[in-house]
Amino acid sequence: MRLAPAILAAPPIAAPCLPLLTPASTLGAPPPPPPPPSSRSLCCCCTPPTSLRPLRTTIYPSSDPTSGHLLGHNKPLSTQRQLVSSLPLTRSSTSSLRLLSLRYLLRPPTLTHSVGLIKARSRSSRRSPFFSKSRSYHSCAERLPLATDPLHPVVPSVANTLPISHPPPPPTPLLYSSSTIIPQASFAMGISASKSSNASSNPNNRRSFRRVSTMANGTAIASANGKAKKRGTFTAAIDQGTTSSRFLIFDGSGNPCASHQVEFEQLYPHSGWIEHDPYELLKSVNTCIGRAAEQFVERGYCLEDIKAIGITNQRETTVVWDTETGKPLYNAIVWPDTRTSRLVHELKKRDGAEKLTELCGLPLSTYPSSVKLVWMLRHVPKVQEAHKAGRLSFGTVDTWLLYNLTGGLGKGRFVTDPTNASRTMFCNIRTLEYDDFLLDWFGIKGVNLPEIVPSSDPDAYGELVEGPLKGIKIAGCLGDQSAALVGQCAFNPGMAKNTYGTGCFLLYNTGNEPVISKNGLLTTVGFAFKGHKPVYALEGSIAVAGSAVKFLRDNLGLIKHSHEIGELAAKVSDSGNVIFVTAFSGLFAPYWIDDARGTIFGMTQYTTKEHIARATIEATCFQTRAILDAMERDSGTALQALAVDGGMSNSDVCMQIQADIMGLEVDRPQMRETTALGAAIAAGFATNVWKEFEDLKMINREDRTTFKPTTDEETRERLYTLWKRAVERSRGWLNNDRADNSDTE
Repeated sequence: MRLAPAILAAPPIAAPCLPLLTPASTLGAPPPPPPPPSSRSLCCCCTPPTSLRPLRTTIYPSSDPTSGHLLGHNKPLSTQRQLVSSLPLTRSSTSSLRLLSLRYLLRPPTLTHSVGLIKARSRSSRRSPFFSKSRSYHSCAERLPLATDPLHPVVPSVANTLPISHPPPPPTPLLYSSSTIIPQASFAMGISASKSSNASSNPNNRRSFRRVSTMANGTAIASANGKAKKRGTFTAAIDQGTTSSRFLIFDGSGNPCASHQVEFEQLYPHSGWIEHDPYELLKSVNTCIGRAAEQFVERGYCLEDIKAIGITNQRETTVVWDTETGKPLYNAIVWPDTRTSRLVHELKKRDGAEKLTELCGLPLSTYPSSVKLVWMLRHVPKVQEAHKAGRLSFGTVDTWLLYNLTGGLGKGRFVTDPTNASRTMFCNIRTLEYDDFLLDWFGIKGVNLPEIVPSSDPDAYGELVEGPLKGIKIAGCLGDQSAALVGQCAFNPGMAKNTYGTGCFLLYNTGNEPVISKNGLLTTVGFAFKGHKPVYALEGSIAVAGSAVKFLRDNLGLIKHSHEIGELAAKVSDSGNVIFVTAFSGLFAPYWIDDARGTIFGMTQYTTKEHIARATIEATCFQTRAILDAMERDSGTALQALAVDGGMSNSDVCMQIQADIMGLEVDRPQMRETTALGAAIAAGFATNVWKEFEDLKMINREDRTTFKPTTDEETRERLYTLWKRAVERSRGWLNNDRADNSDTE
C-alpha cells in the first residue's frame, strides 16, 4: 500500500538528532572527524511527542548499526532520493495513519546536514504539542541560522537526505524499542514510550521493552530487553541525610555504578531551631532516583537488573501528618534542634524519668523523637486538633518516605524498622515493640504509630509505585548510622565504625544482647534482619562535626569550599592551644550537656584562621576520643583500630589528627559511601543477592588507607586535658529555668 505525501504547515525546525542506519554498500570513504559537540544542545527534534504511535519500519542496517552515517551522504541528491525511496515502508496495523514530516535547516550557499524524520499517528489521537505554534524551535545540531526559504519538497519515504557541506555530528547512542529506534539523548527531554500494539507476528522482529516509565522530573527511561551492554545483579539505596538526599546503585561487589545527589533547604525559624519541609525531602529523593536511573542507563546498564532498593535516613527527625489527608501538619523537626531544652529540663523532674534509659536505651535529651512530638502536641494547634480527632500520624523520615513512595494516602505502607524505632524512646529496646509505659509517660496515646518490621524483609516495605524504577521492591530500611555499621561489614561483636557527617557517630557492635551504658553512651539497635537475631550496639553521638566546617564556610567565611578546611589546618603544626567547643546544639555523648553552647577558648593575638580551622577539626576528634574511652569502660575491651567513613574522612589531615589524638590506627576504605551501601546490603539480603554475612567479607575491602599516630602520649594527654577543661567551662550558657530563652519555646 503506497502512502501519499503529506506536507504540513509547521514552523521551521532543525534537523532531528536521529541518524539513519546505512547499508554498508552505500557508504563511501569514512568522513573526516566530526566537529566538536560542545555546541550541541537538545531540541524539539529530540523529543517525539508522547501522543504519536511509532510506525513500524524496516531499515537495513550496516554491519555497524551505530555508525550513524547518512544514506549515500557522498552521492548526488537525485541518487540519494532514489536510495531513500527504495527503502521498504511497512505497517502491521489497519488503522489510518498520517505522515508527519520535519522541515529542513539550510545555510547558504550550500545545504547543511539534515534528516527528515517521519512519525505516524492515528487520526483519532490529539494534535501533538510537538507541532504547537507557541513553541520555539532551535537546532540541536549546531544552532545554525535559518535560510529565508527553508521548505523543501517532502519525499514520501522513511526519510529525506540532503547534500552536506561537512560530515554529520557524532551519532547519538540508540536504545531499541519494539517499533522504532529512539536516540538516547531524547530521554533527557521527556519522551514517554510505550509498548507498541503493532508488534509483528514475526518473532525475529520482536523486541519489547521490559520497563518504560516517566520520572518525577518528566524524563523517560527505557531498559531494553537483551540489548543492554552490561548485565549483572544490582541493588540500590536511597540515602536521605540531614543536608542532602542521594540515590546510589551498587553492583554485586559493592561498587557504585550510578548516583545522584541533591541538597535541600535548611530552615532556621529561630536560634537553635532546625526544620525541613517534608515535601522537599520527598521531592529530592524522587529527583535523585530519576537522575541516577538515567545515568545508569546511559552507562550501558539495564534497569531490570536492579533487584531491590534499601532506604537509609537521618534518624530522630520527626514528621507528623493527617491520617485522612496524608498532608504534613508541621515542618519536620530535625534531630539537632534544641527548642525542647526547657521541656527536657522539665521532664527530667517527672516521676519515672529514671526508668527511661533502662527501658529504651536512651537518656532524656533534646535528641530523640519523643520530645519533639511532645513539643508539637503542646504548641502546634493543627497537631493538637488531629490528635484529638484520632487522625495524627507520626513517623521518622523513613516512615514518611516509605508511606509516599509506596502509594501515599490509602495505599502507602506505614512502617518503620527497629533501628529507627529505637531512636524514638517509644520502643522497648529488648522486645523491639512499643512499650505502654513509655507511651503513657510521654502522653502520646492515640497517636498513630508505624508498625515495626525487620530491617531486611522482602515483603514488609512494598514497592515503588511510580518513576523509572516502578515495581522494584523496597526490601531494606536502616537508620543512617546503623546502615554505616552494616556498610563497614561490622557484623561481629567488638567491631566498630565512626561516621563523620553532619554529626559524628561511633557505633560498637555488642552482639545479640543490649548493653545499657553507665558512661553516657546510647544503647541502640545495630540491625535486625528477618530470620536473624537482632544485633545491638553502643553508640556515641556527636551533634556537630561536618556542620562546624559548614559554619566556618557559610557563617564566618574562613573558607570557600568545605574541602579547604584540611589545607588550612595543615599550614600550622598545632592549634596554638586554641580549643573550640562546637556545642551549637549542646553536647551529646558522653557529656549530655544541653545548656552548653559553642565556645572558643585560648585565643591570643598570635591566633590565626589556620589555628581556628585546626581547632575545629580537633573538636570532633576530641569528642571521638571521649566516646572511645566511655566504650572501653562499658565493654571492658579497648579498640585496636577505628574504621571510618563520611565526608570529613575524605581529609587526610583530619584523619591524621584523629589518629594522633586517640593514639589508635584509623582505617579508611577507598569507597566511603558506606551508609548507602549498608542500606543496599539490607535490601540484597532480603532478595537473596547475598545469603550469608560471609558472602560480604570482601565487600569494600580493597585499597584501604591506614593512618598511624605520630604524636607521643605526653602531648596527647596535655591537649586532651585542655579539651576537658574547655568542656566544663562551656556549661551553663543557657538558663533553662527562664521562659525567655531564645533557644526554646
